[in-house]
Amino acid sequence: MISEPSRYYAVELHALPSRIGQVRRIVSAHLRHWQLDALIDHAVLGVTELLTNVHRHAQPDKRCTVEIELLLDRLTVSVRDHDPRIPEAVGCPDPLDGGDGGDELATSGRGLAIVGAVSESWGVRPCGADGKVVWFTLAAPTPAVPVETRSYAVLGTAAEGPFREYAPFPGVPLSAPAEPAPAPAPALAPVLAPAPAVPVAAARRVPAGRTG
Repeated sequence: MISEPSRYYAVELHALPSRIGQVRRIVSAHLRHWQLDALIDHAVLGVTELLTNVHRHAQPDKRCTVEIELLLDRLTVSVRDHDPRIPEAVGCPDPLDGGDGGDELATSGRGLAIVGAVSESWGVRPCGADGKVVWFTLAAPTPAVPVETRSYAVLGTAAEGPFREYAPFPGVPLSAPAEPAPAPAPALAPVLAPAPAVPVAAARRVPAGRTG
């Protein structure tokens, strides 16, 4: 059976401007490590717009989870927050156009329009009273050497504490310590061979009355 090559990373954070900048750098680093340099600009722009929407509009708090997953030739980027309201894109402006994108009080507007403009597809998955997941996909080249990696991290200060509302993601955190190397085998004491026996000549008997 041939397994599908999969690469996965997730990070939890408060959608604050300083954290958004950190996530941009993290996403860029992972895509570069996955040899997806061509997708960095669009992926970073899309995740920035989604996190900015959480920062501006999400209620009752700004906690969210960013996930990126590469499965075969498709990269999926998603942001989950606690606001159950479903956003709608308003128009589809040029991503490089800095003009007005619509109502600043809306739960969507220019951010999702930009996501739609730079992505292959996008959508919203309702999670009931727990919030929603907004996602988008980018077409990705098939990696030269498939490597399965899954990792998970949490961004936050000590005062913010861990985010316990989300079930733990599978995989080993990047900070997990490596298994200790086995202790070297004790050196064996040298074994000395016994010294060879030295033959002793037998004494010659001299008959009585003879000398020499």
